[in-house]
Amino acid sequence: MSSFELSAEHETFRRSVRDFAEAEIAPHAARWDRDHHFPTDVVQKMGDLGLMGLTAPEELGGAGEHGDFTSLCVAIEEIGRVDQSMGITLEAAVGLGINPLLTFGTQEQKETWLPDLVAGRTLAGFGLTEPGAGSDAGATRTKAELVDGEWVVNGSKQFITNSGSSITSLVTVTARTGVSASSTDGRERAEVSTIIVPSGTPGFTAEKAYDKLGWHASDTHPLTFEDARVPEANLLGERGRGFAQFLATLDDGRVAIAALAVGAIQACLDMSVAYAGERTTFGVPIGTKQGVAFQVADLQVMLEASRSLTYKAAAMKDAGRPMQEFKQAAAVAKLYATESAVTATRIATQVFGGYGFMEEYPVARFYRDAKVLEIGEGTSEVQRMLIARGLGLPVE
Repeated sequence: MSSFELSAEHETFRRSVRDFAEAEIAPHAARWDRDHHFPTDVVQKMGDLGLMGLTAPEELGGAGEHGDFTSLCVAIEEIGRVDQSMGITLEAAVGLGINPLLTFGTQEQKETWLPDLVAGRTLAGFGLTEPGAGSDAGATRTKAELVDGEWVVNGSKQFITNSGSSITSLVTVTARTGVSASSTDGRERAEVSTIIVPSGTPGFTAEKAYDKLGWHASDTHPLTFEDARVPEANLLGERGRGFAQFLATLDDGRVAIAALAVGAIQACLDMSVAYAGERTTFGVPIGTKQGVAFQVADLQVMLEASRSLTYKAAAMKDAGRPMQEFKQAAAVAKLYATESAVTATRIATQVFGGYGFMEEYPVARFYRDAKVLEIGEGTSEVQRMLIARGLGLPVE
């Protein structure tokens, strides 16, 4: 772990994903954004390219030893460089859809669901957030009661990605399944478990898609469960381990979101450099003005720092470094890269001036898309709390 530079194989892979993104996504991203269209055909093409299977074993159709978490981050960055909506679709498809099943599922669950998910033929959602329980996941109110060999699920979730598309096959849902006593103070606390709820289950409804500020081409829905019954075997992992499972899932997701932010910063830098060299005022390109050039230089600094932090964390994941070290690195990368992405889109919009405020220019779309990066997979405030705790400070 003395170096975090990407390998030659990673850079070759980056070029192939970039070619795909430029050909299959970039020409259509503005229209998808305008029409709030979720392009399932392109999602499935990402599957055909092997992007959904980068962390999965070969026996399930994945890349096996030819893939790793770093490769997934490279793919998310490159897709996100042309369209953040498709970038988050890939991130959620693997990090929130596939990985919980891959990490905690039984062999039967893996064989049932993962081949289609890994191939990109279907998608899965991760039902964690609730109206009163976002970052405070311990406040989960959704319940699952075991009745006659079936889990009966009641409750609601919100802001769930890839949960209501025509190719969504399932949602894994965190729910209270009882109470348990703490080993430290003996107090009773909610027992939270994770349940697999297939699409089409009676009582499970993906409500109307959100009208969002950004990520217009991403599939995001609130979910409701009214006596939704699934087999007892649909418990994912051990009963009562749902809290630990989704915390581990979010650690990986934070690095992946950081990679998505790196893609946004790279796009802002590329667009700003090009525009500053072309747009003239008072007879010279605006890039000759320090007020513009220095801000573009700041974009380069933010890009280099964000990319380094992100791929350092990804390398730690692939190397199997101790979990606490990885958690800290993931929080640092997520915090810095996402806040930098928001700043980068503001700078790019300023460089473009009035044109940056027009929807015909991609900078406007990136400006809208960036804000949620500071919120999803744990807010910036949560990242600061985690980092402070990692330093030994008893912050609440």
